[in-house]
Amino acid sequence: MKLFCLAGPFIWSLASASLSPSPSTTGSSISTPSGNVQITKNEQCACRKLTQSFGRSVILPGQKNYTQQIVDDYWDIRAVLSPACVFVPDTADAVASALQILSACNAQFAVRGGGHMNYPGSNNIDDGVLVALSGLDSYQVHNDTIDVGPGLTWYDVYKALAPYRRAAIGGRLKTIGVPGLALIGGFHYFNNKYGYAMDNVVSYDVVLGNGTQVVASNVSHPDLFWALKGGANNYGIVTKFTLNTFDLPQITTSIQVFNETYFPSFFEAMCHSASVDEKDPIAAGMIATVAYNATTKVASASLLGVQEGVSNPPSQFANFTKIPATRRINNVTTLSQWAETLDSPKQMFRVMFSHKTMKPDPGMLYSIYKAWKAAVDDISDVEGLYPTFVLNEITPSSLRVAQTNGVGNVWGLEPEPLMIWQFSTGWANAQDDLRVEAWARQLTEHLHSINREKGLASEFIYMGDAGEWQDPYAGFPYENVQRMRDIRAAYDPKGIFSTLNWGGFKLGL
Repeated sequence: MKLFCLAGPFIWSLASASLSPSPSTTGSSISTPSGNVQITKNEQCACRKLTQSFGRSVILPGQKNYTQQIVDDYWDIRAVLSPACVFVPDTADAVASALQILSACNAQFAVRGGGHMNYPGSNNIDDGVLVALSGLDSYQVHNDTIDVGPGLTWYDVYKALAPYRRAAIGGRLKTIGVPGLALIGGFHYFNNKYGYAMDNVVSYDVVLGNGTQVVASNVSHPDLFWALKGGANNYGIVTKFTLNTFDLPQITTSIQVFNETYFPSFFEAMCHSASVDEKDPIAAGMIATVAYNATTKVASASLLGVQEGVSNPPSQFANFTKIPATRRINNVTTLSQWAETLDSPKQMFRVMFSHKTMKPDPGMLYSIYKAWKAAVDDISDVEGLYPTFVLNEITPSSLRVAQTNGVGNVWGLEPEPLMIWQFSTGWANAQDDLRVEAWARQLTEHLHSINREKGLASEFIYMGDAGEWQDPYAGFPYENVQRMRDIRAAYDPKGIFSTLNWGGFKLGL
């Protein structure tokens, strides 16, 4: 039978096209919502075979839902690319078959979970195949765990657990997907007590590059289990996460806003919070940001704090409550209700992340803030400029979880207080992409060099806050990186997730 797939301005003949992979770089030029792209014979091979096997689960340019898949499901405008086709599997078996096809055709591909990682190519692709995991969106609640598919957001997880008055350790913003966060570490409000999202994964169902399906846990493939705890997308596609859950019927939240006069006190309170090291801590954490308007020259700092249980006002943020605030709201609610309010709308900005890590030092943090503010003024002519200075604390107790749970994680950090300082920069136009990246990179490296001279610098880079130009693995212990490479060689000997799937933060070859 001769089958034709109409895809906008072009037609693929699935019967007449070559059935074998080819190294040729010639193929078809197609038009997509984000421009014209050149599709090689390898990607034609993969899209054709996927269509033959899975029919409507494959979406081609020009077809219904293609724009939804390549544009609307991404947080950052820069992440919008033009894949040759989009495959939306709904079972692990379908993922396994797809990986066998992609390997046989030698076709490049990207994998998308929630679509929140912001830099181009991390979860989308020009010309290649996009494997969109949104169809793997089921969950099952157990007594003290939950099984979740990679197509869910963390808000979906919190909603699923709400009737049981339980919670999981996951993302803090509504649009963050489960797989991206869980595979790179995972900041949550309650890291200080329960560790990071990666520390709370009980098992991973993984499809390897050759299509083999394995379960990685403390008793099954324990080497892969360890490597997936912060090792990103170097080993396979996770089709199910089994997560710890905790009895957490209520939380207390605190929204506090401060003007620039009190920034020194704000940074001092941040550093104190990061340095708290209690044997049995009350679970509490925050999102801390400084916003600056380069037009009005007005800056404000905000704290979005969350504490387990009922404590109004929340006791763990007492050092912030001492500071005069322009706004202060405390409330008792549930984690799902709180998460519902914290949206990060998709397709609003082009966004560049850039960060470094340091030992907590309020004076130096204030100096970094002032240098950042002055540097923002230097690029104030960039259209749509939306700069934010973000702080994330790493407490000793949060790191001690991995040292005492019998598994560990790839970070290999000693239990000491650290502070991640990040520049999150939004802007409007593609013509400013290189300028903003150069600005962020030069400023970040300069300030980090000062911290090095002062003995305050840590080389740890968190993937979730990093720019595409940064290398998180350079901050991991050398022996951990070598062990990760050995595990990758054992589970992906053909290098499917090194060469055909190259987006995201990859281990060096």
